[in-house]
Amino acid sequence: MPGYGDDAGFQAYADANGYTVPAGTVAAARLRGSVYLDGHYYRRWPGQPTDGIDQERSWPRKGAVDRYGNAIPSSEVPQRVINASYEAALLEMKTPGFFSKTFTEAERKVLTQVQNIRWTVTGESKGDRANSLTSTVIDNILAPILVPNDLPAALIVS
Repeated sequence: MPGYGDDAGFQAYADANGYTVPAGTVAAARLRGSVYLDGHYYRRWPGQPTDGIDQERSWPRKGAVDRYGNAIPSSEVPQRVINASYEAALLEMKTPGFFSKTFTEAERKVLTQVQNIRWTVTGESKGDRANSLTSTVIDNILAPILVPNDLPAALIVS
C-alpha cells in the first residue's frame, strides 16, 4: 500500500522548502501521512475514487474539479495532494504518531468554567473529525482543490 508521491520527490520537496528531514523511514512516514490525508479530508475531496470503495488511496478520482472549475484528470494524483502528504510525513517523522491519537468518548472534555474563565468551542465539537489534528500548512496546500466545508447537503438553484 503506497503513500502518495515517492521518496525522491519527498526529499526534493523538503530541500526546496528548507526542511531538515529527521531520521526515519521516509516510505513509512509517507504512507502514514497519506492515510491521514485520506481520512481527514475524505468528505472534502472532489469527485469519487476511480476504482470505487476498494481503491487503496482516495486518489486518483473521477469527476473531480478544482475550485476554479478546472477538471482534474482521472488518471492523476494532483501535485497538491502529493505535497500535502509530504508535509504530513514530515510531521510524522518529527513526532512519530503525530496524527494517531487514541481516545474514548468519555475523555472528550470542554472546560465550561473555572472562576471567571470560560471556554467556548469554536470548531467542530462532534463528528469523526472532532478530535483529529489539523495542520494549517496542509489545509493551505489543499485549499484550491477541496470542496468547501460549509456547503449545504442539498443546494437548490432557481
